[in-house]
Amino acid sequence: MVLDVMQIQRILPHRVPFLLVDRVTEVKVGEYVEAYKNISISEPVFQGHFPEHPIYPGVMIIEGMAQAGAVLAFYAGDMREEAVKNKVVYFMSIDSAKFRKPIRPGDRLDYKVKAIKRKGAVWVLEATANVDGELACEATLKAMVVDKQQ
Repeated sequence: MVLDVMQIQRILPHRVPFLLVDRVTEVKVGEYVEAYKNISISEPVFQGHFPEHPIYPGVMIIEGMAQAGAVLAFYAGDMREEAVKNKVVYFMSIDSAKFRKPIRPGDRLDYKVKAIKRKGAVWVLEATANVDGELACEATLKAMVVDKQQ
């Protein structure tokens, strides 16, 4: 299953410049999601990180993996548009995060997020980000799907 950015925006509440998933390339419901983000020099974050040596911040890599994980969590539940509008995914923890390779403009950041454990609304996810098949970042994420507060 492929989702373009317009379909992703129907699932995630994030918007540019904080929408960090350009395309979902595969979803195996309840098991894993694969997605990517094209890193461009026009990203607003590069104005300050760092102007003379642009490096995509690790926190943005983690957030991109988390957003991909949110797509996985929504696909395991009720994906009717009305249901998605009333839910949000909150991230509860980030563990064992490791950054293996700097990400630069022109890179394509490939995310793979696997469900390790699920208990009710709580998910434990194993997430990786790769560039050209090389591991750039890995982390264990914990998230919960909740009703939006009105």
